[in-house]
Amino acid sequence: MSQYYPRRGRNWYSAMGVLFIVVGGIVVVRDVLIWSPDFVLDFLLNSEITNAKISLGMFVFGGILVGIGFRKKIV
Repeated sequence: MSQYYPRRGRNWYSAMGVLFIVVGGIVVVRDVLIWSPDFVLDFLLNSEITNAKISLGMFVFGGILVGIGFRKKIV
């Protein structure tokens, strides 16, 4: 932790962002273990909506939330 920003990034947005990233990672690891990396890649690249695409969206949304959480507050 920095002495200038002692509580930077410790808020609701950061916590929810990390939660979304962890849950998305669990889904991807589960799919790779159940199917195989080739099938998961096919699930990502086909035109249907699959849980692999939803978990990719969870990574993006989690990254956005973490970015908002680490944003410098304008008071």
